[in-house]
Amino acid sequence: MAAVTQSYSSSAASGRQRVNGADLYYEQTGRGKHGVLLLPGALGSTRTDFGPQLKSLDRERFTVVGWDPRGYGRSRPPDRDFPPDFYERDAADAVDLMKALGFGRFSLLGWSDGGISALIAAAGHSDLIRKMVVWGSNAFITQQDLDLYDAVRDVSKWSARMRQPLEDVYGAEAFADTWEAWVDGVAQFIKRPAGNICMELLPLITCPTLIIHGEKDPMVPTLHAQYLHKHIQGSRLHLMPEGKHNLHLRFPDEFNKLVENFLED
Repeated sequence: MAAVTQSYSSSAASGRQRVNGADLYYEQTGRGKHGVLLLPGALGSTRTDFGPQLKSLDRERFTVVGWDPRGYGRSRPPDRDFPPDFYERDAADAVDLMKALGFGRFSLLGWSDGGISALIAAAGHSDLIRKMVVWGSNAFITQQDLDLYDAVRDVSKWSARMRQPLEDVYGAEAFADTWEAWVDGVAQFIKRPAGNICMELLPLITCPTLIIHGEKDPMVPTLHAQYLHKHIQGSRLHLMPEGKHNLHLRFPDEFNKLVENFLED
């Protein structure tokens, strides 16, 4: 059973839903017929990753659900771990959460790690996924990617502005430990042929897909967006010249309009 509490407006609710043995925290806004699930990035949560989307996506056209994947944010305990199939686990949790909340077909908005899980979910559930938007995501890992992750492994070197939201969620020590575990978790993919995460699944994606990429993204080189675009049939690629990794937070009005137009197209 989901424990539901009314939140910051009459059309918003938050609660916990038991899914695949985990109690997953979620927030839901809007009353539109088109269900949309927001999938956060590494260590991400509903509030840290998608505030402008929960607040401003059209509530008459969409019902928007944000969630904290198991081990992240308010979906603890348990603490997060990173087995070889952690992206697949998040994808299964995401789909099963929406089914448990009563959604038949729905769309996915996946950022960074959440985009990887969205790709996996869309490949495996073409009957359920209406449309998908991903940004800051990749289907494989290169040594260059690992070098970028290793450069930010030590969170004490981050700016206070970047650290604070995550320290508020996890506490300073748990945040540092979980982030290191994430870096080690993604490093395991470099041992696979071509650094594969989900390359073989991309041709199985049949839903309309929009790939957004910030051309100044310091974490995910443009080649990853180009690869997704090439291998997801019929996908669209939209480049944002001034966009960085968190382009949906830096340019929320532009991003939200892009997404609304695509979902309604």
